[in-house]
Amino acid sequence: MRGDSLSDEGMTRMGVLPKTSQAGSIERRGKAKDALAGAYFWLSAFYFIYCARPEDWIPGLKYLPLAKITACGALIGFLISLNKAKRTFRDLPRESAYLLAMIGLFFIGGFLSPVWKGGAVLHTIDFAKVYVAWVLTFLVISNFEKLRRVIYIQAASVLVICIISLIKGHNRPRLEGVIGGIYSNPNDLAFAIVLSIPFCLAFLITSKRAVSKLLWSSGLLVMLVALFLTASRAGFIDLVISGTVCLWYFGVKGKRFYFILATAFIGPIIMIAAGGKLKDRFEALSGNSATEQSAYGSYEDRMFVMQRAIEGIREYPLFGLGANNFVTYSGTWREVHMTYLQIGAEGGIPALILYLLFFTRGFRNLRLLRRMHDLDPNIKVIIGALHSSLIGFVVGAVFAPEGYQFFPYFAVAYTSTLLAIVNSQERVTSPVQNLRLRSWQSVNHYGTHSRTDALTTK
Repeated sequence: MRGDSLSDEGMTRMGVLPKTSQAGSIERRGKAKDALAGAYFWLSAFYFIYCARPEDWIPGLKYLPLAKITACGALIGFLISLNKAKRTFRDLPRESAYLLAMIGLFFIGGFLSPVWKGGAVLHTIDFAKVYVAWVLTFLVISNFEKLRRVIYIQAASVLVICIISLIKGHNRPRLEGVIGGIYSNPNDLAFAIVLSIPFCLAFLITSKRAVSKLLWSSGLLVMLVALFLTASRAGFIDLVISGTVCLWYFGVKGKRFYFILATAFIGPIIMIAAGGKLKDRFEALSGNSATEQSAYGSYEDRMFVMQRAIEGIREYPLFGLGANNFVTYSGTWREVHMTYLQIGAEGGIPALILYLLFFTRGFRNLRLLRRMHDLDPNIKVIIGALHSSLIGFVVGAVFAPEGYQFFPYFAVAYTSTLLAIVNSQERVTSPVQNLRLRSWQSVNHYGTHSRTDALTTK
């Protein structure tokens, strides 16, 4: 023992701590983390493949099922090390059950679909991959640094997509179809950008090196330019909501008022330079725009398909029309531009309830995290970014069909995983601190030490 603190080694000699001391526990936890290194590698690769879509812009890769390969690798890696994992399937939170039940209802709705059974089932199978990714995220990621790296992969990947989109499609209207898959639709691209901007801002704040801060600052400008060039009205509304929450967390509460000044200065410049198409689309909502009649027609079509979606919910309230079948049911071959109506029409009212409960749990996780004291500053920044991203999504979802995009589900997975990490840290440290406190009081009672102010050790 040294100074006024009581070490683990000293308590072990005295018989207060068993031979399997805290150091031994830490060593065993380290081995458990190493045992999941393979699963974490493949999970990280899956996030890169899904978010960066290299098969859509690197020749030759489109023939390889990269997402399936990486997801299977992560699952196999976890199952091999299941007995050494910190968390098991029994530890899955309630939101995972909501997501699984919702997917189950979509499968039932697909087999009972009044429109196209085969298409609905195939689309549900494709969507069900999100559950595998969700569960593996929760079970494989065991500490904050690993979670932070996965979020980093998402943010950096979307930034790369923005750069490629600007290079390849700066002359293409609304960047439409520049990159295939989940980024082929400009509205989907805009949502992916907005949901990732809070994470980019978080990494800008937590970066220690000037070069990293410069890169993230430049990346944010690129993402904003790409967002405005999509001319997505829903994406812009999402940006306003999410950006306001970001400024509250990082600018006002974090006392970084230069963020507010920078937004007030740079925002209008980007809008003037890249927002002409978006401005025309908003003006066309009145029907008086001579430059963007297609946007007004789009507005009228959206109102019509929203009414059709409500009719579909009334006609098939239990299991819906089947995943991705509304475009046929609508009679116009258009999606309903409201996520909640999309889920309700294609999955039924029970699926919509589960969908809402799922995202409610994400906000509940963040509320519990915000109530905790003495959190690491980097964790607090990520909490603010997650809150900004989720609020932006649930509001922006009123204006766009994003029910099957994985990014919002990833955000909820991050909240669940972060809460589990913080809770596990508290369970590990609190019993050790309490044991030290009792041991110190016992030693002090027999006069071994005269001071009583060093009750805990760092």
